[in-house]
Amino acid sequence: MTVEVRGVTHSFGNRLVLREVDVELTEQRVGVIGANGSGKSTFARLLNGLVVPDSGSVRVDGIDTRDDPAGVRRRVGFVFTDPDAQIVMPTVAEDVAFGLRKHHLGPAETARVVAEALDTFGLTAHADHPAHLLSGGQKQLLALCAVLVTEPKVLVCDEPTTLLDLRNTRHVLDLLAGLSQRVVLVTHDLDAALRMDRVLVFDAGSIVFDGPPAEAVARYRQIVAA
Repeated sequence: MTVEVRGVTHSFGNRLVLREVDVELTEQRVGVIGANGSGKSTFARLLNGLVVPDSGSVRVDGIDTRDDPAGVRRRVGFVFTDPDAQIVMPTVAEDVAFGLRKHHLGPAETARVVAEALDTFGLTAHADHPAHLLSGGQKQLLALCAVLVTEPKVLVCDEPTTLLDLRNTRHVLDLLAGLSQRVVLVTHDLDAALRMDRVLVFDAGSIVFDGPPAEAVARYRQIVAA
């Protein structure tokens, strides 16, 4: 499955955030790095139709995000920096079950799928707990669980470890590394970027480097130093 971004330019008001971005993502693990305001988070939101470009196109499995955003979102899951932005139900189990509502499963099957998902993410003991009372790390695990239970082909994560301590950061990154889904990881964590198969470096709304992780991190350090 391919993700194609062709000639994309996008502005918020008078502020140009992406300019002529042209890239095709085929690797299993793609990192995206860059300074704040470089355009990397907007790029991430393009990939599942949260942002529709002013010009150019984004296609996932041949589906244009402008023409069929719902079809794209069935294929591309999105995890935000702040998990509170996507936890919508009162309890942990209910939040995971919420993502299954369009799968039209019966109650017993929904309960089984939710139980398996919670077990995978170490959340079984918290199934009936209020979601908003979880720790930051547990909330991020819940956000991941609730997205992955819908079985997307691609998972886009926008700085998912920014609010986490070192222990939870490593836990989340290890989980992402073991997923069968293609992962696009936007991150400030350069160690995490080095674990990717390919890394894009954004600066001033453009991709200024696209290639091996070590070379990408070196290029980003040059930008920061300058």
